[in-house]
Amino acid sequence: MTVEQHTGFASVPLAGNANTSTTIDGRFPKEGWHSRGYLPHCEARNLQFITFRLYDSVPKEVILKWKEQVAHESDFEQVNKLLRLLDQYEDAGKGSCYLKDDRIAKLVQDALLFHDGKRYKLLNWCIMPNHVHVLIEKFEGVTLSGILHSWRSFTSHKANEILGRTGDFWMKDYFDRFIRDESHLNATIRYIENNPVKAGLANEPEDWPWSSACYR
Repeated sequence: MTVEQHTGFASVPLAGNANTSTTIDGRFPKEGWHSRGYLPHCEARNLQFITFRLYDSVPKEVILKWKEQVAHESDFEQVNKLLRLLDQYEDAGKGSCYLKDDRIAKLVQDALLFHDGKRYKLLNWCIMPNHVHVLIEKFEGVTLSGILHSWRSFTSHKANEILGRTGDFWMKDYFDRFIRDESHLNATIRYIENNPVKAGLANEPEDWPWSSACYR
């Protein structure tokens, strides 16, 4: 899997070996994966960690600069460094940060909760000012792309209505990764619920109102 496929920014050319097909872990399961022109998404694995972002959370020119900086690294190191840079940039609260508005954060949280128990089991979530982290166990027969479409289509329309604006609301693509094992699951939960603390928005995970930690 390429760097663009893991970071979700395939529309921005990768510096260096852009045409590589090297995988991160030495395997790339074809069954259950599909591509929408940006990056492949796994449909076969039911436990999924998902991140989707506001349309202006990370400008393309910033991503280009990062890719030039890490072009000499291996694909594996490029992915890790780019994801770290992405985390730091987003947590600094760049872009419009419409999700800071409680009305919009509640709208998104309600959308996540709406199909809980129907199309998926909602395990953890955190709504940050410019991006959203979600951990779900999707039910058989339900596609990840369908879940994301329902979340983003509904919330983008309603959010624009509330804000009195038009145009893009979410970034076109999203990041997803299936959960490998219990250790990966626990690390992902910690990552999601500690994000507001790491970003300096809360003292404790449960202090952040738009997170599953708040409901424990």
